[in-house]
Amino acid sequence: MSEQFVYTTPLDPRAKPLIEGLTFEYDSRYGDVMREPGQPREMERYPAEVFTPAHGGNFVLLLRDGVAIGGGAFMRHDERTAELKRVWTHADLRRQGLASKVLAELEAEVQRQGYERIYLTTGFRQPEAVGLYLGHGYTALFGPPIDPETPRKLPFEKYLDTGRRHAPSAPGQLVGAAQR
Repeated sequence: MSEQFVYTTPLDPRAKPLIEGLTFEYDSRYGDVMREPGQPREMERYPAEVFTPAHGGNFVLLLRDGVAIGGGAFMRHDERTAELKRVWTHADLRRQGLASKVLAELEAEVQRQGYERIYLTTGFRQPEAVGLYLGHGYTALFGPPIDPETPRKLPFEKYLDTGRRHAPSAPGQLVGAAQR
């Protein structure tokens, strides 16, 4: 059983489990409760090109024996900040540290691309995501709600230790074996 990260795009056929898994997750947890009338569903909000190095972003899959078991992306939020999106692990493989591996890889790539800060939001019905980000040093930019079912996005940020800027990982580039 070998695991590796590969940089690609959301249009890669290997990304299909990630896209379908996230679509199911968002639809089953939220339906349209977080969607503004006339706005697209979450998985339709951003074109694939915002997750490419040419546009300041990137998209990574965690493959196990060639099959996507996790992944995530980021896009340019501003000149100093990357915004994480689409962090996912296969539903049958959760509680194995895969999300932490994906998050660490995304943070490393964000740094390689020269960003100083990461921003992200997660939904109010994703307590496991809140725990993941708090457990990895992210600062919550929100106060506790009076009612935990109050529809809202929960923003987080993390400042990175800025070092030298490196070339971004290109689509199709294998980054190596995922750390176990």
